[in-house]
Amino acid sequence: MCDYGDRLQQAYSGIVFDVMRSLGHPDCILPRTLRPLLPGKRIAGRVFTVNGRSAPEVGERETLLAWCRMLSAVPPDTVVICQPNNDEVSHMGELSSETLQHKGVRGYIVDGGCRDSGFIEAIGFPVWCRYFTPVDIVSRWIPTEFDGTLVVGGVTIRGGDYCFADRDGVAIIPLELVGAVTDKVEEMIGRENLVRKAILAGVDPVDAYLQYGKF
Repeated sequence: MCDYGDRLQQAYSGIVFDVMRSLGHPDCILPRTLRPLLPGKRIAGRVFTVNGRSAPEVGERETLLAWCRMLSAVPPDTVVICQPNNDEVSHMGELSSETLQHKGVRGYIVDGGCRDSGFIEAIGFPVWCRYFTPVDIVSRWIPTEFDGTLVVGGVTIRGGDYCFADRDGVAIIPLELVGAVTDKVEEMIGRENLVRKAILAGVDPVDAYLQYGKF
C-alpha cells in the first residue's frame, strides 16, 4: 500500500489547503487556536481518533487505567487526534508523549490542554494543543472511544482519514481523497518550483503565473 503519510510529509499546510480547496473541500482546516509545541515540526499520516469526556465521578485508579488503555490502543505510524470535550485539564504529558514516541506514533493533536511542555519539547515529540495547564486528568477526565468519528472546530474527522500539520495549521484529508490530494500536492509543488525558478531568472510575476498557473 502506498505510504501517503511519507509522501505528504514533504508538503506544507498552505499547499495542502490549496489542493483541498481546488477539489471542493475548503473546510478542512482545524481551528487556528491549535498550536504546535515544536513549531519546526511537521507531521502527516493516518489518523487515530480519541473521544473523551469529563468524569468527576471516576476514581484515580479507574482514570489512569482508562488513559493507559488509550495509550495501548494507539497503533504505531499514526497521528492521534483527540476531542476531549473538556477545557479544564491537560490531555497530554511527558510520560505519555514518551510512550507514544517509543511506539512509533507520528504525533498528537488535541483540542484541549497539555502539561510538561518543556519535557515534551526536550524529547522532540510533536504535539499540537490549545492551552497549557499542570492540572492532570485524575478523577476529572477519561477517554471513551477510539478510532471512531469526532468533530473539531466544525471539521469531521474519522479514524483512518489523513492529516497534515505544521506551524501554520492542521489540515484533514478524508481517506477517499488522500490519493488524489497527494498526487496533486506533489504536482503543485513541482509547478511552484518552476515559478520560483522563473521569477529568480527575471520573469515578470504575471508572465510566470500565466505560464504555470500557480503563484
